[in-house]
Amino acid sequence: MVGDIEDVTWTDSTCPVARTIDLVGDRWSLLIIRDAMDGARSFTDFQQRTGVARNILTERLRRLVDRGLLRREAAASGRRQHYVLTDAGCDFFTVIVALRQWGERHMFEDGEPRSVLVDVDGHVLAEMRPVDSDGRAVNADSTAVVRPVGAS
Repeated sequence: MVGDIEDVTWTDSTCPVARTIDLVGDRWSLLIIRDAMDGARSFTDFQQRTGVARNILTERLRRLVDRGLLRREAAASGRRQHYVLTDAGCDFFTVIVALRQWGERHMFEDGEPRSVLVDVDGHVLAEMRPVDSDGRAVNADSTAVVRPVGAS
């Protein structure tokens, strides 16, 4: 498991979505992770990019470090801390891309200017879609959640 989670009371202890939302379900945490993926490292980087109040940023960075999505490293100068994505933080890339692509489809009018995520060759990423083990597209109507025995 990621980070120290002994002090967490889950909204739904058997649901991976609920556990994830409990950790990163606020605006600022998601934007901090997004910006870390885009090269932000210092407290000042995150503050300038997001516009979040310093006290909220301090708390969100602490929480993301405590829960294992970011780690602190000494900056080259040795006087400041930088924040770097952990393996779990890097693995969150898929979630950020899914949010971005949903936003591209549903939050912009046709022709409205927006940022674009491209690969190292400058190509726009293909649209992500969930598929089953045979590669067939699935959606909410063609899937079901199987809960552990005894869970409500």
